[in-house]
Amino acid sequence: MSGSLQAEEFPGVEKLMEPSTYKAAGLEKLTDKERQALNQWLIIYTANEAPIIRGSVEAVKKEQNKEVKSRISGTFSGWQGNSVFVLDNGQHWQQRNDAVWKTNKDSPEVLIRKNLFGFYEMKLVGTNRVVGVKRIR
Repeated sequence: MSGSLQAEEFPGVEKLMEPSTYKAAGLEKLTDKERQALNQWLIIYTANEAPIIRGSVEAVKKEQNKEVKSRISGTFSGWQGNSVFVLDNGQHWQQRNDAVWKTNKDSPEVLIRKNLFGFYEMKLVGTNRVVGVKRIR
């Protein structure tokens, strides 16, 4: 058997799934032989694909943890619903909501990162001010 998972260690699909999910998938209709074949396939699939799956999950986590730290070029007067922010690193970000906030700062530091929903937010470092943004260049 390939991989580190052995058949005797695998609890079986019927124990891994919630009873309602197991039933919704129609798996209770399988014969013992069919269920055994499914469990065998899951063992082999998991042993072969787990490193690939783990790699994909880690890549997504890295992307979520990736952040842009830079400064807004020049004088910054806040955002007005469709503001474009030009950063010292050459990136251009546009506001993606209609919030308005006025200030007057010279080249403030910003931190841009993805939120839990996968959208980018720009935080003005040293304040509690955050605005939704999308990269345009």
